[in-house]
Amino acid sequence: MLIIKNVNLETVCGPTSQLPRHTWPEFAFAGKSNVGKSTLINTLMNRKSLARVSGKPGKTQTINYYNVNDAFYLVDLPGYGYAATGAKVKEAWGPMIENYLGSSPSLKAVFLLVDIRHDPSPLDLQMFDWVLHNGFVPYIIATKADKLKRSQIPAAVLNVTQVLRSDSQFGHDVTIRVVPFSGTTRMGRDEIYSIMATVLTK
Repeated sequence: MLIIKNVNLETVCGPTSQLPRHTWPEFAFAGKSNVGKSTLINTLMNRKSLARVSGKPGKTQTINYYNVNDAFYLVDLPGYGYAATGAKVKEAWGPMIENYLGSSPSLKAVFLLVDIRHDPSPLDLQMFDWVLHNGFVPYIIATKADKLKRSQIPAAVLNVTQVLRSDSQFGHDVTIRVVPFSGTTRMGRDEIYSIMATVLTK
């Protein structure tokens, strides 16, 4: 089991920043604005306010590097898809994320967050395809699982899987792993820990 001993926000990169080069492994987390990415990061890192949880979507507009245990990095990518965000910021997000996915030599795995209650959006599918195009099969974290009855979760997970596979340009033949997650109940946290621990031992 992965044990979080210490964590701190080490580097923040904007659209014009040069991305850091690390020797320690990196795990990237991507998702639509307001999908619950900050809640997930806080839950994984056992912190209440490490990543800011905001009622206003689109808060994360930078790439944030969290140093964990002086052993690996958790990389919080900009949230996407918030309509009220300015055009210039929107234009910067895509290149920022694509640049990171394509140029970080220490990136070991990508986690893509989607809302378990809905079909993955066109932007979710675009991100899924970007990740595949860059040589990774993203682990899918289906957030807000506490909003469903437990009996509804398996069907919702199957729906997310089927939509990603059928509507993706590249994902028809890939094995898609979907982890239902809740920040309220911590459902899925240990499974995500297990994935990260396995990747770290490779």
